Order: sequence, then C-alpha cells, then structure tokens
Amino acid sequence: MGEYRGRHDGAGRAICLVVSQFNVMVTERLREGALEELRRHGVAPERVDVVYVPGAWELTGAARRVMRRQYDAVVVLGCIIRGETAHFDYLCRAVTDGLGRLQMEQDTPITFGVLTAENLPQALERSGGTVGNLGAQAALAALELCDLFDQLDGS
Repeated sequence: MGEYRGRHDGAGRAICLVVSQFNVMVTERLREGALEELRRHGVAPERVDVVYVPGAWELTGAARRVMRRQYDAVVVLGCIIRGETAHFDYLCRAVTDGLGRLQMEQDTPITFGVLTAENLPQALERSGGTVGNLGAQAALAALELCDLFDQLDGS
C-alpha cells in the first residue's frame, strides 16, 4: 500500500495570494497570517505575489487570470459577512462554486481562505483571534498540496 502526504516545505516555491479588499479589517489579517506561514516554511519573500481585488465577487476571475503565470499555488483570501439581505447567500455560493470549478480545471493548487461569517466579531476570531487564522491555514494547505502533487507526479 502506498501512502502520500504533503509536507509544508516552501523552499523554491512561487505562491500568489489573491486578496479581497472588501472587509479589509479582516482580509488584511488573513493576508498577514498567510505571509507569515509562507515565510516560516521557507518561501522567499520575492517569490510571493499579492494581487488585490475589490471584493469577493472578483476573487474567482483574478485567480483564473493569475493561473496563466508560473505559480506553484494560488491562495484565495476574502471575507463575506452576512447582512440583512440574501446577497450573502448568493455571493457565498458564487465564490465557492466558481473557485471549486476553477480548481477542477487547473493543475495548480488553489486553496480557499474565504471566511463566510455571521458577523464581524466572528470573522475577527477566525482571522487571527482565538479560533486561528484561515489565511495561515490556507497558506499551509497550499504548501502541502504543492508537495503532494509533486509526489503524485513523480517529481
């Protein structure tokens, strides 16, 4: 029986973060968490690009566009907070489905660091508060998938 498990080894990796600027108080914390984990696991700062988009709706299109460049992984970061209308539900579904489809079409790993929170305090707890930092988790997942895909490809 063969077993494959990716490692969090960023040496030589090129990573792109696609970051929503809407709810910037939260997304900035997600970005900082992702950058810290990438640095901590050996990704050179000059090998990380950050692409900013206006909001969560634009994340999928930007992620698709950056896939044209030579990155080992793309980490998508955003925050959607429930409001008083159904907009939250539509946006969450569109972003999730769009990134899911994109992941299925691409060989490059795309990780999902998009918070879908009921309120701002909940989002803050998940972007560096007591619950952790989804940006950091998405960055670690990206490194793990890079290594795993290399193993599966026989590299």
